[in-house]
Amino acid sequence: MPVARRHAPCCVPGVRSCRPPSCALAAALVLAAATSAGAILQAEQRNEVSFLRGPYNLAFFYRHNDSFRYSAAFHYHHGKQHDVLLLTPLSDHVAVDVEFDADVTRFTYAREARTEPTMELFGPYFAQVAWSMYRAIDWTHIHHEQTYDILSDRDIAWPDKSEWTARAVRHYLDANPDVALSCAPLDVTMRRAGTMMKPYFTYYRSYYPRSADFAFVAHWWHPVVYEAMMIAGNDDEQEAVVDETNRVMLTQVFLDRPQRMLLSREVMPRYSRMSPESANVFDNLHMLHGIIYDIAAYEGWSDEQKRAELYRVLEAMRRQPGDEALARKFRTPHPDMDPRVYEPWMKGYEGEMNRIMEEMMREMMPLMMPGGMPEAKQREMRRQLRMKLMPGLEPGEIPGSLHDAMMAVMPDMKMMPGTMEPGESAPMMRDAMLAGWREKYGDLPDVAPWPMQHEPAAPPVDGVRAARAEAASEP
Repeated sequence: MPVARRHAPCCVPGVRSCRPPSCALAAALVLAAATSAGAILQAEQRNEVSFLRGPYNLAFFYRHNDSFRYSAAFHYHHGKQHDVLLLTPLSDHVAVDVEFDADVTRFTYAREARTEPTMELFGPYFAQVAWSMYRAIDWTHIHHEQTYDILSDRDIAWPDKSEWTARAVRHYLDANPDVALSCAPLDVTMRRAGTMMKPYFTYYRSYYPRSADFAFVAHWWHPVVYEAMMIAGNDDEQEAVVDETNRVMLTQVFLDRPQRMLLSREVMPRYSRMSPESANVFDNLHMLHGIIYDIAAYEGWSDEQKRAELYRVLEAMRRQPGDEALARKFRTPHPDMDPRVYEPWMKGYEGEMNRIMEEMMREMMPLMMPGGMPEAKQREMRRQLRMKLMPGLEPGEIPGSLHDAMMAVMPDMKMMPGTMEPGESAPMMRDAMLAGWREKYGDLPDVAPWPMQHEPAAPPVDGVRAARAEAASEP
């Protein structure tokens, strides 16, 4: 349901609110003041790379314009969120979270977006702090546009869509290698990034829960729209299935938001099998959003220190040699999901993202507590982890980051060098987690390709809902 017209906090501290276009002027004033004070960060060369030309360009815009506007609205949230978090004192988080969520929700329902925004358009101050991070995000959003276009284009025969998608993936990975995110599964890249024990981890979801679960809606919608086209095929059925998926978002998902980030393998299993590289890139982008917001919200570091940490994470999560060989190393836990049905398993804590986090914690603990720990403390550690991975601060949850909670439970916990410092990593911890992944999943058979020989026909949605309800009612 629509919300009252409101506007997010201005990009300038001390200014209560402003309309989005005026934020750029306001941020320019902040930048000028910083320059005169000698506080500006070193400038970065702003090299950009264009999208790949093809017969499908703009097909999504013209065929599914409402969906294009929803996508652009979600990217309005992503861009503006950077400045809101970077410039908001943590003491104001409650009011700012409510106001910002109202603004981005209204903007989405009203379909006000007319074109795809770059991150700098609504987050100009953050661009001065970490321009290369914006390059990585915008470049991956371009890949979103390209791959939506390919599935939308009626003139690309259904069996040919996988090769056109593979062409777009190659361009994404090769044309802009400094900022192209990895095509390896998130299970691997999160272990490489090693953020769980950093002092900022979980700040965003803990202190900005409305904004965070808005992002979880966006990260539900982006993959399910792929899946809507995957079950519908090229004909007129595609419009009907995509429109129904959008209706579910507006009438159900926004009103009962997911409490975790859903992964591609969960909510677009067919597309993930057709193009695992593309699917993994999107998971890595969505996780990167959350890490960036954690860092931006954290008040313990200067902008220079935040930039160092942001670029360390980007380096860990971008494409590295050998990643293509890992692209199919995942399972699809819900292979027959239908994007027109908002399933109970999509809403709560249990799922692939939090499974990865729990596994990483178990892999780290022998290094942090080499002598072991009492069972009671293990239970409390697991309880704190579960609360930290959900939006908001729950009764009994220790405030601050996951690291703060772990130290409160286990004050004698041993921290590896590089764990807490901005821009530094803990190689022993990273290697232990990667070894844990290889032990559990290194021999996992590659997920099978999705058959694209024949154009699909979506089953009637009422029948799908009835079958789901019957299965849920069985003892």
